[in-house]
Amino acid sequence: MSNSNVVSLQKPALSDPLQDILKEGARQLLEQAVRAELAELLEQHSSLKTEDGKSAVVRNGYLPERTIQTGLGDISVRVPKVRDRSGQGIKFHSQLIPPYLKKTKAIEEFLPWLYLRGISTGYFSEALSHLLGPDAPGLSAATISRLKKDWIYDFQQWQKRDLSKKHYVYVWADGVYTHVRQDSKLCLLVMIGSTEDGKKELIGLMDGYRESIDSWAEWMLGLQGQGLKQPPKLVIGDGAMGLWGAVNEQWPQAKHQRCWVHKMANVLNQLPKSMQPKVKVDLQNIWMAESKNAANKAFDLCLKKYQAKYPKAMDTLEKDRGSMLAFYDFPAEHWGHIRTTNPIESVFATVRHRGKRTKNCGSRETTLSMTFKLIETAQKRWRKLRGYRLLADVIQGVKFKDGERIEKNTEQSQSVA
Repeated sequence: MSNSNVVSLQKPALSDPLQDILKEGARQLLEQAVRAELAELLEQHSSLKTEDGKSAVVRNGYLPERTIQTGLGDISVRVPKVRDRSGQGIKFHSQLIPPYLKKTKAIEEFLPWLYLRGISTGYFSEALSHLLGPDAPGLSAATISRLKKDWIYDFQQWQKRDLSKKHYVYVWADGVYTHVRQDSKLCLLVMIGSTEDGKKELIGLMDGYRESIDSWAEWMLGLQGQGLKQPPKLVIGDGAMGLWGAVNEQWPQAKHQRCWVHKMANVLNQLPKSMQPKVKVDLQNIWMAESKNAANKAFDLCLKKYQAKYPKAMDTLEKDRGSMLAFYDFPAEHWGHIRTTNPIESVFATVRHRGKRTKNCGSRETTLSMTFKLIETAQKRWRKLRGYRLLADVIQGVKFKDGERIEKNTEQSQSVA
């Protein structure tokens, strides 16, 4: 029988009019931008003429139409061609739509982010179907695996980059455990630095055996091998002795600043939960004080209040007193940046999440490359240091007291007195 009594319950796919309008608008804007690029090229070579006085470089149709994956779905594009009759081989290459571009940069950045969020490569097509459409090409598990190989290559090349022209004024350093291949002794050693113009950028990323002096020192020597000559003025880190031992060996001129977030957590963990809110307020009064003298008074008060009942917690607080208050010797505008290792901690929250979701099955190579891609993407949105122009004074060795610059005439008058 040709006829059937079975009624299909599947509803036809409904188009979204607003989405269609946005896609068409994006296509038209892209087309206008490419035409502007072409006009600029033709104007640049307008002086070239043929023997009969005509323009030597002229439009010559379009390349085959292709699609680009975007956040709005697939958008069709046509890139124009030019004909060069001058014999110089002039061609038109769009900067907006380079050859072989198949997906926008935002999508390229979205893929490693999904992976680090715990999405298995086998589920990428399903996860992106609502974003790119149900028939989005090029998002198979094999494609993602191929992209991961590219990211590994990018990371390897990045590790060999030249650092001879770099000077990092402040350096944040930390060791982050990711349980790669179920080996809890392996950790990622991370350094983020502030350049002379106040930009934060990733300095280095490697895996080490715990946070030992040898692991940190080996890495610092590697950075010197890449051309890094100038030591930082201040290193910010947690209480891991391996880091500070290596800093003393390789960067003896650098001052130490212990992270207040780590220190407060270590102190509060040794207190009853009922006391933690109260002690936390007293700890905040220390690092929020306007001057080092006021901070020391708040320090003494906190020790006096809780030493008798909670000696272990107060011993932990007292142990690093000098390096806890090092930030007072730098510009006050920078205090919010240099009191903690927050630039590292905020980025690695996602990496830790990935380790939990994958049940520690990621390889060392994949973990390093994925972490690198995550930080590479994140650092594009990192803000400059507040008051970054004062970094020039810090580099020149200008002294600061309680966040304010000490003028030379003040120093001379004090020495005379």
